[in-house]
This record gives sequence, structure tokens and C-alpha cells, in this order.
Amino acid sequence: MFPLEIVTLARLLIDEARQRSLRIVTAESCTAGLVAGAIGSIAGASDVLERGFVTYSNRAKQELLGVPGDLIADLGAVSEPVARMMAEGALEASNAHLAVAITGIAGPGGGTAMKPVGTVHIATARANERILHKAELFEFETREEIQLAAVQSALQAMLDRLS
Repeated sequence: MFPLEIVTLARLLIDEARQRSLRIVTAESCTAGLVAGAIGSIAGASDVLERGFVTYSNRAKQELLGVPGDLIADLGAVSEPVARMMAEGALEASNAHLAVAITGIAGPGGGTAMKPVGTVHIATARANERILHKAELFEFETREEIQLAAVQSALQAMLDRLS
């Protein structure tokens, strides 16, 4: 279902989280649950995957994750502060120890000069630690390629938080 690189990262993440007795939560917009799906495709995922939020709409980001509407209105849903708030909100709305949030523009439309198609913001949060963020610009031809690249980057970001 997923490319080998994603399956490998998901398996490593599950193993690392299991060894540390950590639970994971995802908050996804442009990937629409693919990160949780990648983790869930691995046997043993139930040991660590606590839940996943698909917050595709701005309203869902507000209602489920507590992202302020004025923040979204001022900076747009595809922004570093929104990704950070999504990660923080996912931690608070779950019993997890590690959160990842993704918001971006998978295309083929929706991009602008300031935020072209392929722009993705990923944030990770751990209980009692600072939120980390990375911005990506995936220059691929298709929506699927951008989404899979974002999934791979998100899994790597979570693994990095555990090392």
C-alpha cells in the first residue's frame, strides 16, 4: 500500500515508541490521514498509535485541535504557527506523548506565489518539550507524490524526536 521507505520508517517509529512506552497522535490536513494510515499498516501499531485527527477544513482545525480562527484568518492554514498549534492541540486532545501535525498544499491547484503547490509545514510536539517545526517544498508533479513525500517527512520528524 505504501512505498518501502515509508513502511520502513513506520516500522522503526513503532519499534522506538514501543521501547519507550510512548503513544503517538497525528493531526493531518493535506495528507488526510495517510500518516496514521502508514503507521496503522504495520502489525503492532496498536501498541503505540493512540489516535489520528484528519482536520482538513479550517473549522475542524478549530473545533478538534483548538487552533484559533483568527490565526488561520491572519496567516492561512498552511503556516508554521498553525502547524505548531495543530501539534499542540493534538497532544492536548489525546492521551499521547508524541504528536505530529501536517498542513500544506498538495495540489494540483491552490498554490500561490507565496505558498506554491508542494508547500508543507510539519510540527512535532512532545509532552513537556518545545514544539519543533520544519517547512518543506516538495517539487513533484502529482498530488500523490507530494502527499507521500509529506508522510515520509512526518515519520522521519517523529523518529528524530525519539532519538
